[in-house]
Amino acid sequence: MAKLYFSYSAMNAGKSTILLQASHNYKERGMNTVLLTARLDDRIGQGEDGKGKIGSRIGLQADAEMFDDSTDIFALATELSRDSDIACIMVDEAQFLTIAQVWQLSAIADELGIPVMCYGLRTDFQGQLFDGSATLLAIADVLREIRTICHCGRKATMVVRQDADGKPITDGAQIEIGGNDKYVSLCRRHWKAAMAKVAESD
Repeated sequence: MAKLYFSYSAMNAGKSTILLQASHNYKERGMNTVLLTARLDDRIGQGEDGKGKIGSRIGLQADAEMFDDSTDIFALATELSRDSDIACIMVDEAQFLTIAQVWQLSAIADELGIPVMCYGLRTDFQGQLFDGSATLLAIADVLREIRTICHCGRKATMVVRQDADGKPITDGAQIEIGGNDKYVSLCRRHWKAAMAKVAESD
């Protein structure tokens, strides 16, 4: 029976690298995968064919279908599966999925019999769950934590958004694309300390 998987972590834990390695493993065995990534994540850009790209910090990358809030992922998977057998669907930046799209992914597993592996952040810079992540945490068959560490050596579970001067930011839009220049992964203790420091300076 196909399952819906959610692998989650803080920033810079290697989620995209793990996704690309998993896809490579399938393809080595002659099995087709479909990769999906959020249209709003333009850090890698689009290929010549208009497809998105999934890239990792260590230089791996692959073409991917792009989704936004209006994408019917179940319909997309149904259409793609008519052309060839799909062994697995893999979703990068899964925190950007809508609630409805997570349920569509569950239908892909339940009705089309295709395993779906999602990779994404659990919480935003304010410590709040993303809608996509919250729904995945609620309904995924398998939850996996990908660990990274805080500067103190403890497990990092939170992320801080910082300005150009490296000062933590406590308000703003939930979604703002960025990498190491904008986000730092911290343990809960040091995340709370960073937030308190900002509150004291206000």
